Amino acid sequence: MSVFHNLLVKTVQLMPESVVWIFSKKYIAGKTLQAAVDTVKDLNSRGILATLDVLGESIKTKEEAIKAKQKALEVLDAIVKNKLNANLSIKPTQMGLAINKEFAYQNILELVKQAHGINNFVRIDMEDSPFTDLTIEVYKRIYEDYSNVGVVLQSYLKRTYNDTIVLNKLGTNYRLCKGIYIEPATIAYKDRQAIRDNFLKCLELMLKNSNYVGIATHDKYLIDKSYQMIKDLNVPKDMFEFQMLLGVREDLRDKINKDGYKIRIYVPFGDDWYKYSIRRLQENPNIAGHIVKEFFAFR
Repeated sequence: MSVFHNLLVKTVQLMPESVVWIFSKKYIAGKTLQAAVDTVKDLNSRGILATLDVLGESIKTKEEAIKAKQKALEVLDAIVKNKLNANLSIKPTQMGLAINKEFAYQNILELVKQAHGINNFVRIDMEDSPFTDLTIEVYKRIYEDYSNVGVVLQSYLKRTYNDTIVLNKLGTNYRLCKGIYIEPATIAYKDRQAIRDNFLKCLELMLKNSNYVGIATHDKYLIDKSYQMIKDLNVPKDMFEFQMLLGVREDLRDKINKDGYKIRIYVPFGDDWYKYSIRRLQENPNIAGHIVKEFFAFR
């Protein structure tokens, strides 16, 4: 991020949360589960799938993790009650991974078991590099008994291709994304094209090994290349889907949907929306610039 863009993000962080919320709510379903349900119903009516995520991560106590797990269980109940075409995404640190690996494993296992009982699916998100190995370990352990669980890999990490080789042997269900956390150059690619190239390299390996892949990107270059790869490899439509964030590149979202491919939207909600919003701004400083411009226009 340039010095100017960094300044824009810092400027937004100085604004009252009530102001940031006005501009962030496009990317967040709301603060309540009902708001998220309503958003998913609207997406489903357009033929678009969803994955629901209760915002919150890096919790500090076991009590907080148990509360987060309970909220995730409520999401699974709401999916059934409202007949939503959606699944569940969770952050492993939200389930206590930074506190104790076994504790987090038991929490995530309970969610996967609950989802299995209703024929649903849990996606274990990938966070920053201190948790990469731990997340993969928890995923592999759960997958020994339950197949309705998947993991996320990030193409900006140099290790990801080797992780793909290992995880392909399990028949892993992936979400493949670029990655948004700030990592050192020793472990992460910094060049935009290098990240793209690794994305496509990993995607090809996943698809060639008949693994299901959620192709998670808003990058038209990667979407076009993925289209071509799917065609060249003659990949069946039931072996992949595209995934995007709520409120981002809706033009591409609608094009993918119109082209007859599955598209799933990540629908975050909850009280812990602020930290998520700031991370989105760091990922796309143009949004920060828009917020600053609009804020001063209102003055």
